[in-house]
Amino acid sequence: MNTAVIVDVVRTASAKGKTGGALAEVHPASLLATVLAALVDRNDLDPALVDDVIAGCVGQAGEQALNIARTASLAAGFPVTVPGTTLDRQCGSSQQAAHFAAQGVMAGAYDIVIACGVESMSRVPIGTAPMGQNPLAPLTERFPSLPNQGVGADLIAARWGLDREALDSYAARSHERAAASTAAGDFDSEIVSVELSNGAHHRVDETVRPSTTADGLANLRPAFRTDEMSVRYPEINWSITPGNSSPLTDGASAALIMSEQMASSLGLRPRARFHTFAVAGDDPEIMLTAPIPATRQILDKSGLRIEDIDAYEVNEAFASVPLAWAKDMGADPERLNPRGGAIALGHPLGASGTRLLCTLLNHLEATNGRYGLQTMCEGGGMANATLIERL
Repeated sequence: MNTAVIVDVVRTASAKGKTGGALAEVHPASLLATVLAALVDRNDLDPALVDDVIAGCVGQAGEQALNIARTASLAAGFPVTVPGTTLDRQCGSSQQAAHFAAQGVMAGAYDIVIACGVESMSRVPIGTAPMGQNPLAPLTERFPSLPNQGVGADLIAARWGLDREALDSYAARSHERAAASTAAGDFDSEIVSVELSNGAHHRVDETVRPSTTADGLANLRPAFRTDEMSVRYPEINWSITPGNSSPLTDGASAALIMSEQMASSLGLRPRARFHTFAVAGDDPEIMLTAPIPATRQILDKSGLRIEDIDAYEVNEAFASVPLAWAKDMGADPERLNPRGGAIALGHPLGASGTRLLCTLLNHLEATNGRYGLQTMCEGGGMANATLIERL
């Protein structure tokens, strides 16, 4: 079996995913093309050698429809011979793209492949449906009361005993860590500049708020409480707010993955290898708990303990998700999202998987860590988990 390695991984800086956001003027295919072009340029790689481009994208409608992986690779100037495909595993889409890319290399189906992702939540709003239909309608007989993800996050807070103060304190910490990492230049090597129509360049995460405090967040009102949901879930204290949730975000990210032999033949330095993979399903009602069984799976498969992992990236869709995960796993809070997470750095859905991979690898290199774990809750009650080993 071939060893699948990461040669490079890049991302755009995050931008607010709404009108007026720094990247709202940029077509999502152009946004993805920017990181694809940067990846081959940074590594002096002939793009004709790329066997496939696998992209994650959740909102495959409007400007993100019709296989954005192919559109973006052509827009990046790749030869027409380089194919591309787009997948949807909800928020874990580009993490799944990295799994498929690495597994293809390990199986010998690929020599070089790019796993990537994009989401322009300003131009293709969350929930946009290509045909205006309800895709979950067939599930109503089996699951008659599926709530939205925000209610699922509130259910997690209630069932894991996480109060509002804990959620807001965690959210403030995310901004504090991300702001400190920004000031220290920790993100400089991973961020690709995006040129805007006015000649300016976007290269600083727009979603980080250095002045955020838990006291300030305490003034925000619950985001998902309704009379109907309060009756259905009397156990919920309704603690999830915009302040302890990830913001709507625009962004793109990409990872250059190849066999160790191919990297050697091209004179490229592998930065990490893929060690173990897992994917899990869990209760679609509470929806966001699958990172816990996915992590248990990956630890069982790898033979490692949580104490052996030097850093964990657990996507901060809502503060209750990583807090519940850490509580169940007995994880060290100092190793959890050490450079801040999606509450501060944003969550551009389809791009978040390879964005987490990018930040995780750079942190391992900066701290001489060996093992890094990333996991992410996904719509429908799923999660991917990825274990990498720095080389």
